[in-house]
Amino acid sequence: MPIPKLVIFDCDGILVDTENLANRRLAEWLSAAGYPTSFEYCRKNFSGRSMLSVQKEIEEQTDVRLGTDFVDRWNAGLPDLFSHGVEAIPYVREFIEAVRGAGIPYCVATSARISKMHITLGQTGLLPLFEHAMFSSTMVSRGKPFPDLFLHAARTMGFAPVDCIVIEDSVAGTQAGIAAGMRVFSYHGDPYSDRDGLIQAGGILFDDMRELAGLVPIH
Repeated sequence: MPIPKLVIFDCDGILVDTENLANRRLAEWLSAAGYPTSFEYCRKNFSGRSMLSVQKEIEEQTDVRLGTDFVDRWNAGLPDLFSHGVEAIPYVREFIEAVRGAGIPYCVATSARISKMHITLGQTGLLPLFEHAMFSSTMVSRGKPFPDLFLHAARTMGFAPVDCIVIEDSVAGTQAGIAAGMRVFSYHGDPYSDRDGLIQAGGILFDDMRELAGLVPIH
């Protein structure tokens, strides 16, 4: 396997441990709005996706209307949601430092807004490592599982898709990376990860960030 020329990190679930917290709140909000659901359903079906795409899917498939201000209300509530602190995914900092030490360019590309990354990466101390290259689904017309975001990140950073790898944890993100023509490494260290879905999506599975260092040739 050739050494990658660009490493693209997802944010939630890869850099910061936020997926479970966010999907518990999402299940509460959707249920209160008339779309009865569970944390487990949201965790499996909505992880890695933008709130805009979640709203669009629900409103296209049901009679439920979440309101024109749904996404804005969701984003406005994030500081409170994460007010008790956010933890970095175990050992991810060490992997980032290994990539940096090898001189390989890297960036973060996520469904979340830049403002959310400033909150979560800021609380974990990872923000200074990514401020140079942060990409959000708000920058493209279609978010994950479409390849647009990863292709935009690669193009902006100056690399061909075939020379990039993606580090993901969601099925939607894995599908997006594969569709972009990139190698995707899919993390399933969280017990709520959709391991079967990640396998079907075509990612290279790993369950520990220390294991990732042995899978990705960075030296």
